[in-house]
Amino acid sequence: MATQPHLLVEEGDLNDVALIPGDPGRVDRIADQCDDSTVVSQNREYKVVNAEFEGTPLTICSTGIGCPSAAIAVEELHAVGVETVIRVGTTGALQSDIDIGDMVVATGAAKNEGTSERYEAVEYPAVPDYDVLSSLVDAAEANGEDVHVGPIASDDAFYAETDEYVDDWEAANILCVEMEAAAVFSIARRKGMAAGAICTVDGNLVEGTQKGTDTEDEELPEKAKDNVERAIRISLDAVTSL
Repeated sequence: MATQPHLLVEEGDLNDVALIPGDPGRVDRIADQCDDSTVVSQNREYKVVNAEFEGTPLTICSTGIGCPSAAIAVEELHAVGVETVIRVGTTGALQSDIDIGDMVVATGAAKNEGTSERYEAVEYPAVPDYDVLSSLVDAAEANGEDVHVGPIASDDAFYAETDEYVDDWEAANILCVEMEAAAVFSIARRKGMAAGAICTVDGNLVEGTQKGTDTEDEELPEKAKDNVERAIRISLDAVTSL
């Protein structure tokens, strides 16, 4: 099989399970919590690392921001044999009782984006794999962490999330909004992969405390920055159970 054009990997290069943060810098933060790690490739927004955590091999691959680049990552991970992908990201809360630094495990993602509709009708559900979802919740509980578990929204237009959008999401009891999960869930399902997502809340759109960008952890509120580390630990523990 030819080298994948964006991830620059070939069949057999990667492990069965991949953690997929958006930020390439977060790949390093995940690798730092592992027992061993090796950089496989780095190109554009994609940094790929193989690692081992408590005897379990895994891959860490950044996706960049948004569903289009995340879709490329999932497609190419699947092409080289990856079977499970878990998004480890940040998100903006849409309910007033969700605080900055809280964690959300998604049970599904509203398709407020344009990528998944190129694959399928909007009526088809963007949902995680049950075993991956359960492993994230179980790992959180084992670590003594409370997480919000429920539906989220994936949106393309970070700077066009108007009050009308936010009010509608809030009324529908959508927990939070981010930019990748709907495509990740949809494409993984179509490819026969398992997928899940855990995200740390970095702002609250209902309370007007959303941050201005999602590219650098240095710009996260301190509580969210600390809890990203805890979300990483939860995701790594989930990998060992899978």
